[in-house]
Amino acid sequence: MAKNVSLAASARQATGKGAARQARFRGKVPAVIYGHGRETQSLELESQALEKALHGIEPASTIIDLAVDGKTVKTLIREIQRHPIRPDIIHVDFYEIHASEKVKLKVPVHLVGSPDGVRNAGGVLDQVTREVEIEVLPENIPERVELDVTALKIGDSLHVRDLTIANAKLLTEADLTIATVVPPRAEEVAAPSPEAATEVAEPELIRKVREGEEEEGEAAAEGGAGGPAKPEAKAGGAAGTAAPAKGEKTDKAEKPKGGKES
Repeated sequence: MAKNVSLAASARQATGKGAARQARFRGKVPAVIYGHGRETQSLELESQALEKALHGIEPASTIIDLAVDGKTVKTLIREIQRHPIRPDIIHVDFYEIHASEKVKLKVPVHLVGSPDGVRNAGGVLDQVTREVEIEVLPENIPERVELDVTALKIGDSLHVRDLTIANAKLLTEADLTIATVVPPRAEEVAAPSPEAATEVAEPELIRKVREGEEEEGEAAAEGGAGGPAKPEAKAGGAAGTAAPAKGEKTDKAEKPKGGKES
């Protein structure tokens, strides 16, 4: 069954964004209460007391005994607004309820057990729906709804129609899937990139170039051992200087400066 939590609030006279900021500056949380034809009333609560009361409970399915200026009424929390960056609560909506009147609310669905398809086939449990809407008397409000998933194999699913909630009427569509076990996700093997393919081919190209160099070196060796003579190098080339013709004078070696001719 749902838990009961007690909170104290006081009427807030000033309204609007400026008044709400002032309340937060003083360590208060702005709030409103409505329901059963009563006019919406502005309230404020102690921030620390509210955080402590909401710790460890399901706010949407917890009955709040709210004391407003000495008068206690039973309420449900319809909405909690939090700061977009910090976890601070910045506003709360309370809905007054009566013990003899049924209320509509959403309760969380908790999965129980380890599915067969997860334990024995490496599947993955996927919870699709996390809360369902019910209609119930305040005294029968469940804190949460549990659903056993132990027997699920890969490809099996459980739906809203598989839930059992005592003394309550399910309002959520019966065919809506709550949980399913899907096959294990296969790891994708990435195809080699063009750069990688080029890097793999480079050693082969280098080997071919070296083989060509070795063949040229062998041909040069054969020419020096009585084989065919090398073609005459072009003028200014790097193949060496041709031998002087018979009777042709050669240039004298340049004397070192400042030295005597030997």
